[in-house]
Parts: sequence; structure tokens; C-alpha cells
Amino acid sequence: MNNNRTTVTARFAPETRFTLTTATNAPFRTNLETEFERLKNRLLAETLDEAEQPELNAPLRRAANDAAALAWVTRYPLLVFPALFEEKTVAAVQQIARQARIYANSREIIAA
Repeated sequence: MNNNRTTVTARFAPETRFTLTTATNAPFRTNLETEFERLKNRLLAETLDEAEQPELNAPLRRAANDAAALAWVTRYPLLVFPALFEEKTVAAVQQIARQARIYANSREIIAA
């Protein structure tokens, strides 16, 4: 057993207090959402104005929403969205053209 007992008195320094100021380096998310929606709506409107086929309306809107969803999870959605939207738009137009070819071919086969 340990019979050596040493008493240690605790000495505390005076209490230190400080205030913490918050600094925001990044813009508020609401501002970013507003800018993002403006960009999305502007690019979608331009693309819909250029579209000659009315059946492209729904696929282009879907492409804009898909691109927005993908861009929003990135670090810089405002920079990424235009490229993603362009890729999705090209894919939508190609899909509509492919469906039109298949429809035309199937009508020829049925008519024969």
C-alpha cells in the first residue's frame, strides 16, 4: 500500500472570456438559390425559344431539372450548371430524334 500522501492545492488563473464574431466568407444559400434559379430559367427560356419542335418542351424542362439537381450537389453549381444543361439538352434532342425514327420505321413496317 502507498502510505505517502501529498496534498496538492489547486490554483486557478482568473477566468478568461472572449467574444467570437462570425464572419461569412460565402454568400448566403438563399442568394445562391436565387441566382441559380435565374440562371436555370434564363438558359431554359433561350433553349425553348430555339427549339423548333413542340415535343421538345417536356424533355428540355426535364433536362434542365436533371442538370440543376446534379449541379446543386457540386461545390460550384453556378459554374457547373451550364455545361451539364448543354449535355442533357443534346441527349434529350438525340433521344427525341431516335424516337421519331423508330416511330417512322414502325409505321412503315405496319403499313407493309
